[in-house]
Amino acid sequence: MPKFLVLRFSSIGDIVLTTPVVRCLKQQMPDAEVHFCTKKAHRGLVENNPYIDRAYFLDDSLNELIRELRAERYDYIIDLHHNLRTSIIKLRLGVRSYSFDKLNSQKWLLTRWKINAMPPVHIVDRYMETLRSFGIINDERGLDYFIPYRDQVEIEWLPPTHRGHYVAYAIGGQHNTKKLPLPRMIELCLRIDYPIVLLGGPEDAVAGNAIEQALGSHLIYNACGKYNLNQSASLLQQARAVFSHDTGLMHIAAALKKKVYSIWGNTTPLFGMYPYKTPYVVLENNAISCRPCSKIGYDRCPLGHFKCMNDLTFEFDVRELRRKNA
Repeated sequence: MPKFLVLRFSSIGDIVLTTPVVRCLKQQMPDAEVHFCTKKAHRGLVENNPYIDRAYFLDDSLNELIRELRAERYDYIIDLHHNLRTSIIKLRLGVRSYSFDKLNSQKWLLTRWKINAMPPVHIVDRYMETLRSFGIINDERGLDYFIPYRDQVEIEWLPPTHRGHYVAYAIGGQHNTKKLPLPRMIELCLRIDYPIVLLGGPEDAVAGNAIEQALGSHLIYNACGKYNLNQSASLLQQARAVFSHDTGLMHIAAALKKKVYSIWGNTTPLFGMYPYKTPYVVLENNAISCRPCSKIGYDRCPLGHFKCMNDLTFEFDVRELRRKNA
């Protein structure tokens, strides 16, 4: 029975994007044992996945983690992170490994010189390439996200104004240049003109409060910081549509097969991390020459004008949204 170790340490969205790999591997090679290794902070993303036989978590000591992994005597390592830390693990375990291509040179060309040499391939399909030699193919079923029963949010827990129907808006983002400025978030919510549940972490609660104060609780329910990640996923699952910055909740929404209105600032869907196997609309500013300026993001716009978000037009059909969700 072959034993596989899949490596991906961060972040939320990237881990969700690995789920087709473990599902296809487990279903198409049912005798295989599939282990997954990530950071302890991301335990909730993998511990409920039925296609993962065992999970290991990095806390403080990489040496301690490697000691535990060596005891498993893996046959193969599938490296879906491909950084210094995973390189050390592969070297220390000394077993055959397969690593995905991060396309760093192509990303550099796009961010530095605006030369697009990126292949028109989603990162999920690049992840799947690591399994090609085993005869594993993409089942085209999209992403997975498993919400345990204890984290299912009952609709009655929401304010009465949001129990009949609502749109979810994930207002967070790992970097400021991936998020709309607060006045533009307010403008977007006015444009949606629908009961909206704001989702994000505790760090987004202040912005959420400001949006709720500006638009009123009849339109806005600020759930930022009030629910854990699985509970936020449950709220996404019950939403009629999802608006999201380029962040982990966008990929969770895709896993839950929601229609996603994805909002892009200094990053771009050309990197191959747009919503996967779900209906989606891209909202981005293609009228400027400085974008994309980073494959990840910054605390503030390097040029100071932040036109990628400040000049972004909200071109989506609200009537279509209402008609679809009436």
